[in-house]
Amino acid sequence: MRRSILLLACACPLFAAALPVARPEEAGMSSERLERLSAAMRGYIERGEVSGTVTLVARRGRVVHLKAQGLADVASQTPMRPDTIFRLASMTKPITSVAVMMLLEEGRFLLTDPVSKFIPEFKNPRVLVVNPPGADRAGTRLVPAAREITIRDLLTHTAGLAGPNSTALKPELDKFRAETPPDETLAAYTRRLAKLPLNFQPGTAWEYGPATNVLGYLVEVVGGRSFDQFLQERIFRPLEMHDTFFYVPDGKLARLATLYTPTPGGLRAAANAGRMRGSQVFFSGAGGLFSTAGDYARFSQMLLNGGALDGVRLLSRKSIELMTANHIGDFAIWPDLAGYRFGLGFRVLADLGKSGRLGSPGMYGWSGAFGTYFFVDPREQAIGILMIQVTDYGNIRLDAESLAMQAIVD
Repeated sequence: MRRSILLLACACPLFAAALPVARPEEAGMSSERLERLSAAMRGYIERGEVSGTVTLVARRGRVVHLKAQGLADVASQTPMRPDTIFRLASMTKPITSVAVMMLLEEGRFLLTDPVSKFIPEFKNPRVLVVNPPGADRAGTRLVPAAREITIRDLLTHTAGLAGPNSTALKPELDKFRAETPPDETLAAYTRRLAKLPLNFQPGTAWEYGPATNVLGYLVEVVGGRSFDQFLQERIFRPLEMHDTFFYVPDGKLARLATLYTPTPGGLRAAANAGRMRGSQVFFSGAGGLFSTAGDYARFSQMLLNGGALDGVRLLSRKSIELMTANHIGDFAIWPDLAGYRFGLGFRVLADLGKSGRLGSPGMYGWSGAFGTYFFVDPREQAIGILMIQVTDYGNIRLDAESLAMQAIVD
């Protein structure tokens, strides 16, 4: 029987249990050292870099640290709580990737299948090529793709779909965004996206972009229901993730953290930040979910357990092993992920020394644009989660990870 996490969250009200609870020393961690994590988060709050934080650390299947500090909303002085709801942004992507792998395990497709087999609009893609200096024709030209985009390309961000840093395709991307109709569905978005040229030949580079939205629509097509419904029925309800959704219900809006932007004069609430509740029609697999630290801990523990939690199995252990392998070889990724490669929906630590981080080879996870962050370390049987809501988060995520890991003593 699960116990409440109230024991670990000082002065925080009762809420639904996430995972079993233990004293840090019972899980090979140090209470004194975990206080360094709490102190560092207080420092960020006192300096006005974030309004508040929720940090969670679990080891060997039990939560050893859960701390809510600061404010969820500055104007109303609403305290941050362990059950505060956050915009996950790109921490939605690992959940979408799990949904895709669940359908793969049912024999619905292979990773090598072309996406056009299920979404015909992706048939015969074209690639935008920048002409070299001195070429007969200046500027760019379109050429046929050497091969079609595969499902694996989407999972690994090697499909060539244009991302925010696709300079050559910026005019097309700007037009694409400007023409977004109100209340656009995921299906309509994906069909429009399929008309854009690719930024490079599929499978030849890594570029972060909208691929996971396409995966969400793939789940709709193959799974025979809306992406939102699939996640609720197949992942959130079985894992008892009762506070994870694309649209915050009226009865839970009071628990939604406000999104802030740092300014020279202090934190400023983003436009409509207090009521930003997601979409009821556009279910973004790349970044649309809301959740809590406790709910995401249950998802993370399922991954760490090899695909199962509390008697509920979503994936085979072999699928988790495949998802957390290096699928991109030596393709360059972001400079701040030195030592990391990419799997099927996760960053994966391949070179510990090059990373300069406290972790283990095989450690994996992802992050979100508003500061949310998680990691899973299979070797240490450890999970770490940081929940914040700010558009410029500096080093707080790396500090949280490091200070969680340095508390391991056994």
